[in-house]
Amino acid sequence: MENHNLTHEFPEMEDKINQLKLDDANFKKMYVNYEEVNALIQHYEEGEQNHTTDEHLTDLRRKRVYLKDELYSFLKSN
Repeated sequence: MENHNLTHEFPEMEDKINQLKLDDANFKKMYVNYEEVNALIQHYEEGEQNHTTDEHLTDLRRKRVYLKDELYSFLKSN
């Protein structure tokens, strides 16, 4: 299973991510949303019984990509 935690996706920005989580409420909200979506995807992918549809899982993956792009843009501009 591939790791999609934000600090794993952007290891060179780990210090900045940790600092923004503390200092910027908007960033923290986006970060928490990303991590929640990522955790839900992992739950569905790791479960022996998948309690969701392929469409729902695909939608969650698209949302994760969108949120990751938003977070990356935020990190680059701040």
